[in-house]
Amino acid sequence: DPKSVKLPIPLQRRKDCDFSYAGLKTAVRLAAEKICVERGVEKVDELPHEDKANIAASFQHVAFRHVEIRLGRAMEQVQKEDGIKHLAVVGGVAANKELRRRLDALCSDRGEPWDMLVPPPRLCTDQGAMSAWAAVERLMVGSSDVPEGHDVYARYPFSFSSNNNDEEN
Repeated sequence: DPKSVKLPIPLQRRKDCDFSYAGLKTAVRLAAEKICVERGVEKVDELPHEDKANIAASFQHVAFRHVEIRLGRAMEQVQKEDGIKHLAVVGGVAANKELRRRLDALCSDRGEPWDMLVPPPRLCTDQGAMSAWAAVERLMVGSSDVPEGHDVYARYPFSFSSNNNDEEN
């Protein structure tokens, strides 16, 4: 049951696109320890399968909700600023059916629906395949790594705010 263990969605008070699971991981550990006390067992390994499955399902639910919130905020920003309405989901995480379903809903439920690009699950298991898929997508839109005509940063300023100071990055 993905809602059986109450876990906090990380960074709820922040209205930016920053992303972290640090607080969530701690909350999962504390919730598991509390369930151990309730069940009278000493270690999480000793919990019944159903409890472990509920903890895992609850973690996945909240982790994906965090992704949805942060990604939704980023999508609004890039659509407004650059007219982008495409989301590429790549890498091993793209093989997760629940994440694919939820991101597809995030794309289709917008005022102006987005196109979601995702490779077949068989190509989502390996960093090399993910990198190759990303390269194909970039080539299809004429993107390249040629530095001429582009700003080049040693550390890319991923903030959406306009007050980035290039000297600090």
